[in-house]
Amino acid sequence: MHILKKSRIFARYFGSMDYKYLNNINSPRDLKALPKEALPDLCAELRNFIVQELSRNPGHLASSLGTIEITVALHYVYDTPEDKLVWDVGHQAYAHKILTGRRDRFATNRQFKGLAPFPTPLESDYDAFIAGHASNSISAALGIEMAEELLKPESERNHVVAIIGDGAMTGGLAFEGLNNTSMDRNNLLIVLNDNNMAIDPLKGGFTQYLVDLTTSEGYNKWRWNTYQRLAKWGIINETRKYKIRRFTNDIKMSKQTSNIFRGLNMRYFGPTDGHDVLSLVRILNEIKDFKGPKVLHIVTVKGKGYEPAEKDQTVWHAPGEFNVETGERKGGHALLWQEVFGETLLDLARKNPKVVGITPAMPSGCSMTIMQKEFPKRVFDVGIAEGHAVTFSAGLAKDGAIPFCNIYSSFLQRAYDNIIHDVAITKQHVILCIDRAGIVGNDGATHHGLLDMAFLRPVPNMQIVAPRTARELQEAMQMALTLDGPVAIRYPRGRIPEETSLTPLAYGKAEQLQEGTKIAVLSIGAIGNTVQKAIQGLEVAHYAMRWLKPLDVELLDKVGKNYSLIVTVEDGVINGGLGSAVSEYMAGKGYNCHITRLGVDDCFVEHGSTAELFKMLQLDAEGIRAKILELCE
Repeated sequence: MHILKKSRIFARYFGSMDYKYLNNINSPRDLKALPKEALPDLCAELRNFIVQELSRNPGHLASSLGTIEITVALHYVYDTPEDKLVWDVGHQAYAHKILTGRRDRFATNRQFKGLAPFPTPLESDYDAFIAGHASNSISAALGIEMAEELLKPESERNHVVAIIGDGAMTGGLAFEGLNNTSMDRNNLLIVLNDNNMAIDPLKGGFTQYLVDLTTSEGYNKWRWNTYQRLAKWGIINETRKYKIRRFTNDIKMSKQTSNIFRGLNMRYFGPTDGHDVLSLVRILNEIKDFKGPKVLHIVTVKGKGYEPAEKDQTVWHAPGEFNVETGERKGGHALLWQEVFGETLLDLARKNPKVVGITPAMPSGCSMTIMQKEFPKRVFDVGIAEGHAVTFSAGLAKDGAIPFCNIYSSFLQRAYDNIIHDVAITKQHVILCIDRAGIVGNDGATHHGLLDMAFLRPVPNMQIVAPRTARELQEAMQMALTLDGPVAIRYPRGRIPEETSLTPLAYGKAEQLQEGTKIAVLSIGAIGNTVQKAIQGLEVAHYAMRWLKPLDVELLDKVGKNYSLIVTVEDGVINGGLGSAVSEYMAGKGYNCHITRLGVDDCFVEHGSTAELFKMLQLDAEGIRAKILELCE
C-alpha cells in the first residue's frame, strides 16, 4: 500500500510519467485552454511530478505541495506574465516553475548551471520579482502595482498579485507592506497562504489570529452587489466609497466582527479551502476586477497529498533524497556544525541559568531544538523576524540574560541596523551565532553567507571569531560567555571536519598549523582545513587566524617582518574581509609585502553543490594549491 494520500485522482497517476495534461502544458496559455473540469486532475499530476522529481533531486518539497491548487488557479485566471505574480519565499513556487515553461528542465532545479532554486526575473519573465528571503512580496508587489497605476492608462494596466505564506507574515516587512497598501489607492490582491508553518511550526499571536479568523462570504457578496447598484444609480463613487468603507469598518471593529485586514481598509475574502482548485478559480474570477486592495485568505496543508510530508512537515520541508513508496530518506549521518552548536548550547545552559537561545523560525535548522527540549522556556522562536531577534536579544542582555542569537548569515543581513544601534553602541552582551556562513550550496545567491565578515568588521565593539574545528566552536561559545560586549561566532553549513586544533582557543590569537619559509598563508574559519590539504609537501607557513576582530597583530608583525609573499584565504567576499584587514594592517605598519587575497570576488555566486562552487571559485584544495605554486615561481 502506498503512503501517498489515497485519493482516486492521485492513485491514478502515482508512478506514471505519462501525464495526460501536464506533458502538454508548456506555458500558462496551454493551461488556460483546458476545461475547468480538468484542473483537479492536473493538480494531481503536478503533485505526483513534484514528489517524483524531488525524490531524486532534493529541494523544498512540502511547501510546494501545499500551493499546487492556488498556483493552477492563479495561472488559469490571470494572464501571466503580463499580469504579475509576486511570490514570497520561493519554497512555494515549484508548480509555478513547472507551468511556466520549465517542466523539461525541472530536473536541474538547484543544480549547478541548472534552474535557480527560487523565482528570479533573471531566469524567467514569469518570475515578477526575486523570492529568496521571506516577507518581501507585499512591498514589491505594491511597487509594481503603483507603477502600473502611474505609468499606464487604465485600459492597459495589468493585475498584480502577491502570494505570501510559509511563515512570511510573521516578518515585519510584511506588515510595513500591508500598512502602505492600506494608505495608497491600488488594486493589489494579496493571497495569504495560511499553513501555520514556516520550516518549524509557527509561533506568535498573529499566527493564532489567522487560525481563529472567520468571515462571511454572504456579507462580501451582499456588499459588492449593493455597491454595484449604488454606483449605477450615481449615489456612490470611489471617494464616497472610501469614506463609507472607513465608517463601516469602524462599526464592525466596535462590534468585534472585523479583522486586521478590514481594519486597514482592505477587502477580505476567506478563509477558504486552498486545495479546492475549482472554488479558487471561481473566487479569483469574482474578485479579479474589484477595485481597491484585497486579501484572499486560503487555508492549506504543508505537504498536501504526500502522507510523510503531512505528518512531519518540518523534516519534509527539504528532506533530501527519499524513496517515494516507503518515505525512507536516504543518505548517511555525519556530525554537523549545527549539532555541535546545539549540544554545546545545551551544556552551557545546564551550567548557567542566564543562558537563553533565540532563533528566527529556525530551531531545527540550527539545532536549538536540542536545548528547547530540556529548557523550553529559555528558547525563543520569534518567527521570521531577524531584526526583532537581534533587538529582543539586546533587551534580554540589558537585564542580565546571556542570549545566544542564532541567525543564518544571509538572513543576518536583514538585522544590520539592529546590530549597530541596539547591540554594538551600548556594548550589549549578545552572542551572535552566525550559521551557514560561507558557501552554502544549492540555494544559491540569496542564501550564501559571504558578506558577514565584511559588514561586521567595521562595527565598533564587535568581536568576531571563526572556528576551524568542532573543538574551536565549543571553545568559542564557552569563551563568549566571559567576554564583554557583542561577539559574533561564524561557522559553515554541513558536515564538520575531523581535523583537530593544535592549541586551545585564545582570545585574539592565531594558531600556527605549518611552518614554512617561502610564503605565509593566513586563513580564517573552516576553509583553513582545505588550505591544509592544498599545501601538503610545500614549504609554506600556514596560520589559522581564528579571530577577525581583534586581529592577532603580534602574529601579523612577525609575518610582515619575515615574509615578502602573503596569501589570505577566506570563504567570504574579499572586499572588506580578512584579506582587506591584513592588507590595511600591513600598509599601515609600512611592511613591504605582496599580498594575494583569495576569496569571493565582487560578484554574487550562483547555485550548485559546495564542491562545484568551491572548484569554480578556485577555492578548493586544487585551486588554492595552483595559486600558491604560481606565486612560488
